[in-house]
Amino acid sequence: MGSPAGQSSGPETMNPDPAFLLARPDRTVIAHGTGRVFRSTQQAAAALRRGEVGHIVGALPFVADAPAALWAPRSISVDEHGYQPPGPAQPIFEFREARPEPEAHMRRVAEAVRLLRDPAHPVRKVVLARSIRAQASDTVRPMQILDRLVTTDPMGNGFLVDLSAAGGRYAGRHLIGSSPEILVRRNGIDVLSHPLAGSARRDIDDTTDREVARTLLGSSKDQHEHRYVVDQVSTVLRDRCAEVHTPAPELTSTPEMWHLGTPITATVRADGPSALELAAALHPTPAICGTPTAEAARLIAELEDDRGFYAGAVGWCDADGNGEWMVSIRCAELAADGRSLLAHAGGGIVAESDPAAELAETTAKFQRILRPLGISLPVTVA
Repeated sequence: MGSPAGQSSGPETMNPDPAFLLARPDRTVIAHGTGRVFRSTQQAAAALRRGEVGHIVGALPFVADAPAALWAPRSISVDEHGYQPPGPAQPIFEFREARPEPEAHMRRVAEAVRLLRDPAHPVRKVVLARSIRAQASDTVRPMQILDRLVTTDPMGNGFLVDLSAAGGRYAGRHLIGSSPEILVRRNGIDVLSHPLAGSARRDIDDTTDREVARTLLGSSKDQHEHRYVVDQVSTVLRDRCAEVHTPAPELTSTPEMWHLGTPITATVRADGPSALELAAALHPTPAICGTPTAEAARLIAELEDDRGFYAGAVGWCDADGNGEWMVSIRCAELAADGRSLLAHAGGGIVAESDPAAELAETTAKFQRILRPLGISLPVTVA
């Protein structure tokens, strides 16, 4: 619920580091201080519509009805340029554990495939994730991690969110990542969602890498997986927007992965749903949950630990409805002590999935977080 306007619920503005930062190729949003706090998207969106607050920033958890970390910042800047971090020193983390272990993850994937191949089972796709915990010998500031991630991403993507607004165990914790996936962006009447689903690990050899990309684009298994996401996102937008355009999938890349992506565009009335309201309607997509959504979410709850804010969304929205929300993947949660780091990576499972290939995919996705921080995985968990 919303706290009284002006009441702080998190680190005070004495902290020089921002409580929220979203770095995109063409925009940097930085927010300091915590004013009014909201733990549901509905209350936050309503406060924006009533003009009670000018901006909302924060994060949505994977489980839609779990407490969100949303707040009205005391100050915010929206710069129409990418974020330029200082030359950051590399924090030193060491690997501690993987959950589940590789063999257990492959068994879990195999069980999911068995269920998906059963015509009587309702789930057609499910996304299964695993986690890695690392430990630093000295206290690490969240901005140190963010700066490393942005510096090592060719597009300059990165985000940092103080999760204290969610309350309870999230006090002092931060979610930090470098996501390539746009859940939704609204600029005036223009709306964009760019879901990613269907992935392949990149190769250091250029010729082989191009072949990997061509194979992904022509893969019936990956096109099948991608279609679930595109269909749902398009349906949600058609219910709320006009002129929804869904082109054919195209290749999108990060330093570690090739993805199938579809840039879906639409328009809204000036008084139509805000970026925050659209994000709440779209989340969770089949790209990070599965399909049908409710049944896939129940299966994830049975097979995984609590995801927290992994596979949720991070972003901002203003009182005019403009804003942007990224899917919170390729991210890690930094504990309040600044030493313990928990990273997640997942992959979409369909009836054609191979457990060993799915394990390799999560290992590759982990590298977006691990490599910039100098974390090496033991051979036994890679």
